[in-house]
Amino acid sequence: MVKEEQPLLQVKELQTHFYTERGKVTAVDGVTFHVEEGEILGVVGESGCGKSVTSQSILRLFDEKRLVEYDGEISFKGENLLDLPDKKMEKIRGNDIAMIFQDPLSSLNPVFTIGHQIAESIMLHQKVSKKEAYEKALEMLKLTGIPAPEKRINEYPHELSGGMRQRVMIAIALSCEPKLLIADEPTTALDVTIQAQILELIEILNKKLNMGVIFITHDLGVVAEICTRVVVMYLGQIVEEATIDDIFETPMHPYTKGLMKSVPQLDGDRSKELHVIEGTVPALNNVPKGCRFATRCPFADELCIKKAPELKEFKNGQKARCWHAERIALEEEGQYA
Repeated sequence: MVKEEQPLLQVKELQTHFYTERGKVTAVDGVTFHVEEGEILGVVGESGCGKSVTSQSILRLFDEKRLVEYDGEISFKGENLLDLPDKKMEKIRGNDIAMIFQDPLSSLNPVFTIGHQIAESIMLHQKVSKKEAYEKALEMLKLTGIPAPEKRINEYPHELSGGMRQRVMIAIALSCEPKLLIADEPTTALDVTIQAQILELIEILNKKLNMGVIFITHDLGVVAEICTRVVVMYLGQIVEEATIDDIFETPMHPYTKGLMKSVPQLDGDRSKELHVIEGTVPALNNVPKGCRFATRCPFADELCIKKAPELKEFKNGQKARCWHAERIALEEEGQYA
């Protein structure tokens, strides 16, 4: 019997519980998804939907002694990360799995040069000399396309522009050639020109290194550019999962549909107001009993208020957590009256 190949990363029924002054709250609730080698998976949702908590849970970055408790399974190359001792996780973080955070200025140390910070990551995980680490650091800066890398390597974070700092973060993340890169809204604070360059860079490096990428964003327009599949999160749960083509052609969840309508159309009627999803994401200590999106949903009925839907698979492997998923898909295709 031929053994079926496992995905690079397989997250199953992940739950992340935080202990707060108001008691225990579940920020990530039953999240399941996978990432293949060489794939770019988009994770989309508003602020507060659990995207960043999910990504940081994969690396177990929270204080497990006082703050957080995990349930479920995070299988990386066939090994459950939740079962590993701290020492082994330290070897995986920044080496096999790397992360780019939202704000490079707060992630970089202001008192050390760029070269020192890249070389430090290399020396931590690889048996190389200081000279070799600096040579590799310079190579990584060149790889990210930063201007005048020989000069930048001796500069401090405050001397660089936002786009350059983000390239430095990418250089640090890729310095040990990780198998999986988690990019947590890496272009949010950048102007559109630099944003396009960073997206192109991630795409090039993904193909060159055959690296799996989890790309977290609130912007479906960005996802459409570089991702092959996308999961949509709302209040700690995945509400839809599909290929890029399917999710743009026939979204099956009203939240996904709302996010897509909220993207400005450059060739559309500019006199029309931009679509807004009414209401806000509920607090984690006040999660609705039924569907978590029901209080903001134009399709919600009595069933939605009373009973929570499961994440159900439909055609082409597309999944949606909605009682009216098929109706919404038909309406999108112009077949629903």
